[in-house]
Amino acid sequence: MAIPPVSKHDTKVERLKQLGALNPYPERVRAAWFQTGGFFDPRDLVQVKYEMLRQVHIEGTSKAEAAALFGVSRPTLYQAESAFVGEGLAGLLPRRRGPKGAHKLTPEVMAFVEQRLAADGQIHARALARQIHAQLGLSVHPRSIERALARKKKR
Repeated sequence: MAIPPVSKHDTKVERLKQLGALNPYPERVRAAWFQTGGFFDPRDLVQVKYEMLRQVHIEGTSKAEAAALFGVSRPTLYQAESAFVGEGLAGLLPRRRGPKGAHKLTPEVMAFVEQRLAADGQIHARALARQIHAQLGLSVHPRSIERALARKKKR
């Protein structure tokens, strides 16, 4: 397989890592045009996903075959297809997984926390979490409270 070697100064690989777009398994990409090096780079996950979708929709390859040819699972192919249909090429860019912020710590909950801190400046996050649960019926991890307070201090 002609996967370009990673040198210490390979800026493309570093940039792909930063973006989360570095294919963790470039050796699984079996498409012949990715084997020759040059334009097609099996390390570029966005390019691999795009070419996989093109293979299905333009060349007529079955989804199972295309997934195998490009070294991904069928669920990954379906996710890429859905993202591409909904957002175009930008949909193939990796995204952070999981919650995108302190979704439980709404302004109302933070007002509650600040009220408690004003009454007792020495109260710990664990005690705040218990009070939030008792008063508001919301389960919040103490560490989430600590992070929210640290973010608030930075502002």
